[in-house]
Amino acid sequence: MSQYVQYLVIIGALAQLIGIASYIKETLQGKTKPNKVTWLLWSVAPLIAAIAAFTDGVRWAILPTFMAGFGPLLVFICSFISKNAYWKLEKFDYLCGIFSILALILWAITKQPIIAIIFSIASDGLAAVPTLIKAWKYPDTENAAPYITGIFSALTSFAAITMWNFSSLAFPIYLVLLNTCIIISIYNKKLFKNI
Repeated sequence: MSQYVQYLVIIGALAQLIGIASYIKETLQGKTKPNKVTWLLWSVAPLIAAIAAFTDGVRWAILPTFMAGFGPLLVFICSFISKNAYWKLEKFDYLCGIFSILALILWAITKQPIIAIIFSIASDGLAAVPTLIKAWKYPDTENAAPYITGIFSALTSFAAITMWNFSSLAFPIYLVLLNTCIIISIYNKKLFKNI
């Protein structure tokens, strides 16, 4: 693999870190109100998927997936620092969190890399539901920067893939789709105002 591809993946990871920094800044200012259930589980599932893909032979292409877990971990930690960043969790948030954790437990039982990736995607997707709903109903409580840079970072994975298989493709494709859905949710009032 060309070293330029590695640089592209690193640039994507740095871009994602910049997007997360923007989200963290607004969280600390109380402008953005992260859903703690979502951000905690968004940190766990991609980190598990990154480890699983790494054990299945994926190398540089896994960096965006790793960053998709590391960034949310930073947001989750910072969400406790600012009292103004509070978002009230409801039963539905906890229910999604429970199902997300259940998906992770099922992966732990199987201990197969492909199963781990499938359950990590399921877990991450279930964890995203509360934030998707919140972004749709209250878009002013979200910041699109980490989702936009998340798409760019995930797309860099495709340049670094050396083995075109489920382990290397699944999570990056999922990340592009999820981030796109959240961006649409954030901008729904502008996008669909004439519909």
